[in-house]
Amino acid sequence: MSMIPTPEQALELVKRYNQEEFHLHHAKTVGWVLGCLSQAHDPGKEAYWQAVGILHDIDFEQWPEEHCKKAQELLTQLDLDPGMIHAVVSHAWGLCSHVKPELLMEQYLFAADELTGLIGAAALMRPTGFEGMEVKSVMKKFKDKKFAAGCSREVISQGAQMLGLTVQELVGEVLPAMQTMPEHWPE
Repeated sequence: MSMIPTPEQALELVKRYNQEEFHLHHAKTVGWVLGCLSQAHDPGKEAYWQAVGILHDIDFEQWPEEHCKKAQELLTQLDLDPGMIHAVVSHAWGLCSHVKPELLMEQYLFAADELTGLIGAAALMRPTGFEGMEVKSVMKKFKDKKFAAGCSREVISQGAQMLGLTVQELVGEVLPAMQTMPEHWPE
């Protein structure tokens, strides 16, 4: 039977292939956000959504040119749940993967991956970080193409559209999740 790792186990798997703090923090952030989104959209599946979010870039640090292809290979060798593998591979649909996000969790992963980077960068620019940050301030940064230029506005917009949301509505779901993330999660 295929393994469904806990978020903590997923993080340990990610640490096998990633040492850079940036990549580990991104994995934790996307996992946290997906877990929070699950509470509203798929209650009872928080740990599953979190684990998928944590695992989504498992291959990126060591094999950026083979992103998603190598992840599929690694996660298959580890005998992970096929649904988790599909979700991980689908998060880069149209970029380096031909696997389309079909399930709601996969669509949120696709949409939130880039958006967490944009929101995180915006928080770094504020003296109070996430505290007091509002959707409208994130939207200003979203419209400024020079700010966090590596965060694809096209992917964020495409993800929101996939979910039947505006970008502003998507930010309204992702920002509060990021604001509740404990500094050291998971321990």
